[in-house]
Amino acid sequence: MPNQASDHPAADALIKIEDEFGAHNYDPIDVVLASGAGIWVTDVEGATYIDALSAYSSLNLGHRHPRILAALTEQAKRLTITSRAFRNDQLPLFCEELATLCGLDVVLPMNTGTEAVETAIKAARRWGTRVKKIKEPKIVVCENNFHGRSTTIIGFSSDESYRRDFGPFTPGFVSIPYDDIAALERALTDDVCAFLVEPIQAEAGIIVPKTGYIRDAAKLCKDRGILFVADEIQTGLARTGKMFACDYDDVKPDVLILGKALGGGVYPVSAIVGTREVMSMFDPGSHGSTWGGNPLGCAIAREALRVIVDENLAQAATERGDQLTYELADMRSRNIVEIRGQGLLLGVELKVPARKYCEALAKAGVLTKETHSHVIRICPPLIIDEEDVEELAERIAVGFANAESA
Repeated sequence: MPNQASDHPAADALIKIEDEFGAHNYDPIDVVLASGAGIWVTDVEGATYIDALSAYSSLNLGHRHPRILAALTEQAKRLTITSRAFRNDQLPLFCEELATLCGLDVVLPMNTGTEAVETAIKAARRWGTRVKKIKEPKIVVCENNFHGRSTTIIGFSSDESYRRDFGPFTPGFVSIPYDDIAALERALTDDVCAFLVEPIQAEAGIIVPKTGYIRDAAKLCKDRGILFVADEIQTGLARTGKMFACDYDDVKPDVLILGKALGGGVYPVSAIVGTREVMSMFDPGSHGSTWGGNPLGCAIAREALRVIVDENLAQAATERGDQLTYELADMRSRNIVEIRGQGLLLGVELKVPARKYCEALAKAGVLTKETHSHVIRICPPLIIDEEDVEELAERIAVGFANAESA
């Protein structure tokens, strides 16, 4: 556990500087972090916390995993970026290893999750135009989705706070209720090329669909000749207790979107992985990224994939998730509506706004964040052990008690 204060200015001073010179597009908990190791982080005053947010699944391997740091350091000493104007020795191996892990054919690497979703949208539309011969191909999405922050993506969000005054937006998207097969069946008309869906809606409040929804949705798409595109940026790479959340329904998407944990907690790496038919829609000049597929990112991602497999983190997520859910079920709180989730992607829904609870949890040494106002995300790194889960549950109970006695 890191426990040394840094030589930074005091937290209040740093918060004041950020508020003056930084754009106010976030509303963070007022904890100023300076270091981290494993599941633990330390602020500039020397206080330590369990990181129970994991940077929205970017830190599945925890902070500064030694194998990831070693891969980063070794590659950084040799070559960091070439652009895709030239080939590098890490990209081919990354593509092969990721495609094999996913059971799909072709990888297109990018940097951020939003870029990966945009890439998937372009692939689906070109496939719809060229293969299905649709003049203006549409993509079906779900209400309360979160796929990123670009203007195209927020244009099909149902959250008005994401959209307000950023229009006009890109047409071509049809929104339906989540976890509603009948609505999907009605929406899959002849001018639809793809269904884009999160197997679990994380930002919406950890919304887990009914058993079989993903299976039935994928079958419906296959029967209609429509692409099934799974956004597993937050749910993928062992977070939910399987390598991919779609694995619970034995579904192999036509296009799988990955990011966050792919960068091992140290570097932004994303990718779409798809069938050869869909991915063959890209030709030279049709898409690209100066940094996408850079050797540093590829080397880090390759090691991240090995760590996830070698340390059996999917099974760990199942076991520790079951343990944490059991521990939290005993917590006495008048305001808990439900504790839900899968693996170590958990949400605590409250009857009241969650912000006060997140602030109380921070004072108790647990870092979490509210989502959709009334839900607290509890998603620690997958490397958390049994003893630390007990510690986490105890601190959460203290935080809840303090929030409700204030």
